[in-house]
Amino acid sequence: MKKNKQKVVRPKPINPKGFRDYFHFFSKKRSSLIKEICEVFELYGFENLETPAIENLDALGKYLPDIDRPNQGVFSWKDDESNWLALRYDLTAPLARAYAQYSNELPLPYRRFSWGPVWRNEKPGPGRYRQFYQCDADTVGSHSVVSDAEMCIMLSTIIEKIGFKKDEYILNLNNRKILNGILETAGIGNINDNYINSTQSDMVLRSIDKIDRLGLEGVKDLLGAGRKDESGDFTTGANLNEEQINHIIQFISINNDTNSKTLQLLQTLVGNSIVGKQGIDELQQILEFSEYAGFSEDSIRVNPGTVRGLGYYTGPVFEVELTEKIQNEDGIFTEIGSVAGGGRYDGLVKRFTGKVIPATGFSLGIDRLLYVFNQIKSKEEKYEAGPIIVTIMEKDKIKAYQQIVNDLRNAGIKSELYLGNPKDLGRQLKYADKRRSRFALIMGSEELKKDVIQVKDLELGAKISRQIKTHEEWKHQPAQVEIKRDKLIEYIMKLPK
Repeated sequence: MKKNKQKVVRPKPINPKGFRDYFHFFSKKRSSLIKEICEVFELYGFENLETPAIENLDALGKYLPDIDRPNQGVFSWKDDESNWLALRYDLTAPLARAYAQYSNELPLPYRRFSWGPVWRNEKPGPGRYRQFYQCDADTVGSHSVVSDAEMCIMLSTIIEKIGFKKDEYILNLNNRKILNGILETAGIGNINDNYINSTQSDMVLRSIDKIDRLGLEGVKDLLGAGRKDESGDFTTGANLNEEQINHIIQFISINNDTNSKTLQLLQTLVGNSIVGKQGIDELQQILEFSEYAGFSEDSIRVNPGTVRGLGYYTGPVFEVELTEKIQNEDGIFTEIGSVAGGGRYDGLVKRFTGKVIPATGFSLGIDRLLYVFNQIKSKEEKYEAGPIIVTIMEKDKIKAYQQIVNDLRNAGIKSELYLGNPKDLGRQLKYADKRRSRFALIMGSEELKKDVIQVKDLELGAKISRQIKTHEEWKHQPAQVEIKRDKLIEYIMKLPK
């Protein structure tokens, strides 16, 4: 009696949900973009800091362990000694830990930039992944508003360097201190060390932070009794009275043609609040310094609707918004929105030191920028050409083919020896097409005797093949030329890139 063979269960070749693979073209573009950004950082005197992908969970601060496991939001686990570890969810929390750890060895202020992947244990969606790249710059240890202005100037410089014109982006600017002044004037909470901390004021901040998703009416509901969403779930509101709600809505809905008019309205809304006036003064200084650097209000605009998680920031906040629209998967043109942002956060390092260490900085979403470049046709890059493919026509002459590859590489020319079955030249040329190679080199027995090489321009050949109708025409086409072996490198180097 035959025994039944046990069925082999093979793993499915699929990504974990919310993760993706990055092939050569994408990762090459990403490396090029990061290189451009980091050149600006170094130009401004910032130095690179590379921190581990894994941090002790309590060092991250925002997410703390409960009884069994940390709160949702980070990928975390216990090590062999029952310590909670986590993948970093941004590049700022590791900076705070590193600065506190090495503060005696680092200059004050400390200017650093970092880049790399971060991880969020959140529900993935279209264009929203659990692993993505960020590129950050921060100044730790300076109270001066000049450091905030420098961040706005440097970020604007980067946006223009990577390919956007002055009329294609806006840096929206606001200040947490102004909102504190608005809350104080409206009688919401009490000022303590320039900041309002109360359950009600926290609810107001969280409500304002949802303006992009809910709009003014949605925020208005949350400032009042509360709001029921489409699923029927009810969110309790901040229970402000009508006068207080109108005061907040008036603040976040200011939309004027000029920065000076916006600042004048803000002066009226903050009334006699000292912290509110201080916030307005800081914005005026940032605008002046930016003007000196060549960035006027065409590029940098005071926008009270810019909030960026105001519970985290302690002073100026800013966000870069691209003004051009892109076509989504459904063919509908939509606004791009924010691709970078940041601000002043003076409380983060204090968690480790017990002392207020001022800090300001920003983060660029690299994956977001690459998505935008891919969608905007005017900025779409051509695929980088693959290596020159050296075909194999005679198996016993493999050393001669390898020498050609060596010569090309020694001259700095990307090249590759075909490693598949050499019987079929057509198959080798199809492989070259898949590699996006522009040229293939062919040396059969006749070429080897004459010490010449056939250089086939695959890109030109493809264009010509769509136009040529007869075999006689094909014989005289220029997509394949014969070159002396000792002239090959010189010929290749002269070809248009």
